[in-house]
Amino acid sequence: MKINKKELSPKQRDGLLAALKARFDANKARHKGLGWAKVQARLEAGPDKLWTLAEMERTGGEPDVVGHDKKSGEYIFFDCSEQTPAGRVSLCYDDEALTSRKEHKPKGSAVGMAAAMGIELLTEEQYLDLQKLGEFDAKRSSWLKTPPDFRQQGGALWGGRSYGRVFIGCNGAESYYGARGFRGALRV
Repeated sequence: MKINKKELSPKQRDGLLAALKARFDANKARHKGLGWAKVQARLEAGPDKLWTLAEMERTGGEPDVVGHDKKSGEYIFFDCSEQTPAGRVSLCYDDEALTSRKEHKPKGSAVGMAAAMGIELLTEEQYLDLQKLGEFDAKRSSWLKTPPDFRQQGGALWGGRSYGRVFIGCNGAESYYGARGFRGALRV
């Protein structure tokens, strides 16, 4: 019998839902006016999304609801860990950058890992919205989804917080740092 690796056991599912609910209840300012029962109903209707949230949780992202798209009915989750997720650091920006490195290759790329997890890197706009909900990445930084025209020139965007301010910067896409990871977004 073939087992789908992207499926949670009932115990894993219940544990994840309990962790997500506890985080949701502890951080009400992130999702004013939203109720957990409707979020949980959407989650239970999409087991593939639960698997993705489990991956976000496993890698240290501490996913939480940060919005609701009234048109589609989808709830929007971002990684809300205080620092960029520890299980996603030391990655260059994308697979093209990874291939271009001749020496000291990192273990992978942010875009590649995000795709494998089923999430998208936060855009610059999403990152700035996240920073309105709290103080994130004061000791680390996060790769951000980079516009194609910028990426074609060899660069990639990152965000971080220093001295009480949020910064958006750029580096060569092939660079990687032990203190830079990435944050993701998921629509459920």
